[in-house]
Amino acid sequence: MFERTVRVYGETHQERRMSDRIISGLDGIDRCWWPGDHEDYIAYHDLEWGRPVTNEFRLFEKICLEGFQAGLSWLTILRKREAFRSSFEGFNPEIVANFKVKDVERLLQNKGIVRHRGKIESVINNAQKFLELRKEFDSFSTYIWAWEPKKISHKSSNSIPASTEESTALSKDLKKRGWSFVGPTTMYAFMQSVGMVNDHLLGCKFHTDVEEELHSFKRPMRKELL
Repeated sequence: MFERTVRVYGETHQERRMSDRIISGLDGIDRCWWPGDHEDYIAYHDLEWGRPVTNEFRLFEKICLEGFQAGLSWLTILRKREAFRSSFEGFNPEIVANFKVKDVERLLQNKGIVRHRGKIESVINNAQKFLELRKEFDSFSTYIWAWEPKKISHKSSNSIPASTEESTALSKDLKKRGWSFVGPTTMYAFMQSVGMVNDHLLGCKFHTDVEEELHSFKRPMRKELL
């Protein structure tokens, strides 16, 4: 565990909430507050959250796991992620789309994942819709990154929204296409996780790292636009 001191980025008011602060760990790195001193959560924050993702299986996985997270903590989902991957065949939509009722019943007995019938059935449904959407676009990645919002940086978590105009529009479009568990808040969390927005606070060391990665990142485009 990290021993840590807490400071407010650009301020010294002790009455400010923890969620508005940058946490400085024993390693001397200033981070967003939310990983706390959980080593696995810190690793997720440092190495994964906000980094751009184009791999279609990983994008599908992240949408599904954000759906499972609804009503729970992300740390709970993170710690079950390997079990989810094993249970849903690496989140390969071509396989998951063919899951049957017996597979749902099997998954409901799996203590390693979140045993919620509606969410399990949603993954199967969304895998089928994924395949339909991929036929319309050159790739699922192309479709997703077309919704990338304009860049906004945050000094305080108070300025980070729960949802945005873009996440609401993406949610609406996916629902129109038959997807489920893809509400505006879930889609904004998805955008944060795959690097469509960089919501590391300005005082976080990894804000700059992610900005540099996004600057050099080549966005996927439809073939006719290349």
